Amino acid sequence: MELFECILTALYSLSQNKVRAFLTTLGVIIGVMSVILLVALGEAAQAYIQNEFAGMGSNVILISPGKQETTSNMIVVNAGSYRKLTAENAREIKRKAVGLKGVSGNVLGTAQVRYGNLERNCIMVGVMEDFDEIRELRLQQGRFIEAQDIDKNNKVCVIGQKIRKDLFGSKPVLNEKISINRMKHVIIGVMEERGTALGINLDDIVIVPLPSGQEMFYGGEDTVFEIITSARSPEDIPLATKSIRQILFAAHDYNEDFTIIDQDSMIGSFGKIFDMLRFMLAGVACISLVVGGIGIMNIMLVSVRERTREVGVRKAVGAKRKDIGLQFLIEAVTLSVCGGIVGILIAWMGTLIIGFIYPSLPVRLSMWSVLMAFFFSLSVGVFFGVYPALKASSVDPVEALRYE
Repeated sequence: MELFECILTALYSLSQNKVRAFLTTLGVIIGVMSVILLVALGEAAQAYIQNEFAGMGSNVILISPGKQETTSNMIVVNAGSYRKLTAENAREIKRKAVGLKGVSGNVLGTAQVRYGNLERNCIMVGVMEDFDEIRELRLQQGRFIEAQDIDKNNKVCVIGQKIRKDLFGSKPVLNEKISINRMKHVIIGVMEERGTALGINLDDIVIVPLPSGQEMFYGGEDTVFEIITSARSPEDIPLATKSIRQILFAAHDYNEDFTIIDQDSMIGSFGKIFDMLRFMLAGVACISLVVGGIGIMNIMLVSVRERTREVGVRKAVGAKRKDIGLQFLIEAVTLSVCGGIVGILIAWMGTLIIGFIYPSLPVRLSMWSVLMAFFFSLSVGVFFGVYPALKASSVDPVEALRYE
């Protein structure tokens, strides 16, 4: 019997019991769909995190007080005493470090902003003059904080779009005075609309010169929450990191009580987590394929028993063992392949639906996951179809013809 004839015979046999064939392939459909969708969601989440980091600036290097140590695959912050980071540390890094295009010491906290009878709470950041270049902020109008504002401790501020709309509506805002934690500040700039990045609404922040922020949160003490820098290029990051470490190491009496981490390392850490989750979820989904394969083998064994007389007749008229075995193997593979194709189509529709509901999540089919799921479903059909095929081919034609 030719291969094409075997395929036609297998399809005809399956079409005789459509409901049973569908229920048999359901496990494969669910498995293939789950593998593809879970991988797509994992890759989309990873791309989303990368886009969020990219929206916060490029080639960013963060310096925070306190030393983080790695023990037993866990990052632990050393609870011992450490020297605080200061604005002077930031200035020294800017003077001496190599490969940097900007440095800013920052303070961060919540603030009550008031204009007339209107008030609201928002995030307030005290920064130095390079902050806008590091974080790649753009202004809709006005100017950003400059070095003279830092040196003279000018009480000025830059506000986000949401604050502008909530407090001023459509009125002009430049040179208007607002109260930030009961300190009067003049608005010198309004940022372009940016939306949310890493869970922070960049339109709902107010930015002041670093000395103003230090007065509000540290009583005027020269302390910063963190120092952020930006390398000129990705290739400059290792050299810049080494240079910063040497400068702070000497400034802190040769005690490395600070932590330096670059943006690529943070993205890489998230990437490793998502890789583990993606493969773990794909592995769980593959279990559905195995269960579906067991279902296929079970139904094929039932089919062999139901068609024992048919097998006997075929053998009596000259069919060979390999023809009988090939026919049942093709039926099993057809079930699994059809299930795989349907699973792929459902997964594709699922990505379209998710993309429509959550347009910010870049969900798309991954070709490698589609191919992996399809070939795995094909392998399931072959693996779990071999035993029923061997059992069918070994049927004794004499006994089969007597079978009722």
